[in-house]
Amino acid sequence: MSDAPSSAAKRPPRQTGTTGAGVRKSASKSVRSRSREFALQGLYQHLVGGNAASDIDLFTRDLAGFHKADAAHYDALLHGCIEQATDLDALILPLLDRKMAEISPIEHGIMWIGAYEFLHCPDVPWRVTLNECIELAKEFGGTDGHKYVNAVLNGLAPKLRAAEVEADRLAGKARP
Repeated sequence: MSDAPSSAAKRPPRQTGTTGAGVRKSASKSVRSRSREFALQGLYQHLVGGNAASDIDLFTRDLAGFHKADAAHYDALLHGCIEQATDLDALILPLLDRKMAEISPIEHGIMWIGAYEFLHCPDVPWRVTLNECIELAKEFGGTDGHKYVNAVLNGLAPKLRAAEVEADRLAGKARP
């Protein structure tokens, strides 16, 4: 019998509530997290296919698992982001290092969700919005898409949630 550690001993312990890739398991997601996922799917349909919000809404509500989402938050995100797309893009565009057309529709939709929540969901702390958007990008976006989403939304937060970001910075909860 060998004294060498087994390969299982070399692996870091698996986090409870996550898959092997570190993505949260469906059962551990909050109703708000689920609503963001469904809204992102709808925003993707809008960005890629040009589908109307009402058509997307009818389709999405029939998807498996929708009953576990916060329907009101989903409604606000889907309809709000589509209705305010021009305004949201105007906020995001100055923070991009490329043209909006070169941004993946997944990351584009996630940035809409983040900007929309910063503007219209004061009950959601800015850091929660940021973290949720990063998780969406890790789960659905490109390899390093979460880093791009993080950079853009971190640049947007001080403009849209100045007092909250400053209070966190002073409390040592956010970088200056």
